[in-house]
Amino acid sequence: MPTRSDVWLAAGLVVASFFAALVADSGPPYRPLDGIGLAFAVASALCLLWRTTAPLPVTAATGVVVVANAVVGYPPTVVQWPAWISVFTVFATYGWAKRTVGAALTLASLAGYVVFDRGEVGAPELFSVAMCFLISVAAGDAARTRRAYATASQARLMVEERARLARELHDALGHAVNVMVMQAGVGRRVFDDDPAFAQEALGHIETVGRDALGELDRLLRVMHPDDPPPDLAELTSQVRAAGRDLRMNTAEVDLAPAAARAVHRIIQEAVTNALRHTDSGRIDVGLARVGDTVVLEVANEGRNLPTPTPGRGLVNMRERARLEGGSFEAGPVDGGFRVRATLPVRGNA
Repeated sequence: MPTRSDVWLAAGLVVASFFAALVADSGPPYRPLDGIGLAFAVASALCLLWRTTAPLPVTAATGVVVVANAVVGYPPTVVQWPAWISVFTVFATYGWAKRTVGAALTLASLAGYVVFDRGEVGAPELFSVAMCFLISVAAGDAARTRRAYATASQARLMVEERARLARELHDALGHAVNVMVMQAGVGRRVFDDDPAFAQEALGHIETVGRDALGELDRLLRVMHPDDPPPDLAELTSQVRAAGRDLRMNTAEVDLAPAAARAVHRIIQEAVTNALRHTDSGRIDVGLARVGDTVVLEVANEGRNLPTPTPGRGLVNMRERARLEGGSFEAGPVDGGFRVRATLPVRGNA
């Protein structure tokens, strides 16, 4: 399915094609830009509807339109734009293997244009074509490099955060747990011979345990403040920047603030899991009211997905739904994996 950005891009180029048909006048030896020539331009622009989901086939299709346009005798003024955009997309999306295929398809279409174009294709025209190709390649490579750098930076921040969390947990709980283990061992050994000392050891264990729980609660409050829920628009843009198709179909629902925060967090965790466990496929997020409940579904496409193990992410999502009086389920479905949470609307919790 075409993405929203590709639909807007294709629509914009169609409008630009009509405008170019009104103002452009290439003159002989080219044919005047009539309805057939405009159809070529529109067909080339509509190919970009699948630019994100199928860059290589789009590159081939736009190249065929360029060659056919030259064979019939129209100028390349308009039909060349989608071809350069498709080259950019290939280099922004793929590694060098598929980039080579995309470059070969582009060079083949350029060769067809040079052979069949009715105008004189001299050094200035070849220089212009070469510059367009190099700019498309360089811009696409820069976009991919920037995305890879952002991904690496995010991974580095996650490693640093985990290291900080490990230090905090060690400092806050490591000593207390060691003391509790030692006192429990001593109490067990002297329980029969010196019950009073064993009782004292148990009292110390209780005191140290309560202090440790208090320290853990303080640490969790610092790390997870009662902040507003994550911005779903920002989440969508981040996922799409990573090259995945995320569809949001969320209706306005009446939820208590805590339940709304839980819904947002479940969406965030479910989408994160989809990105972590699958390399491709669309991710669909649906939120709607059904009777006295709000139903959230996050589904991602995939094949041969394993039955999930109860990891921390699934446990956290299930617990968030339970705390709000709802239910949670997750598992493989036909064609992918689905997370489903049901929460009561405001006033029915």
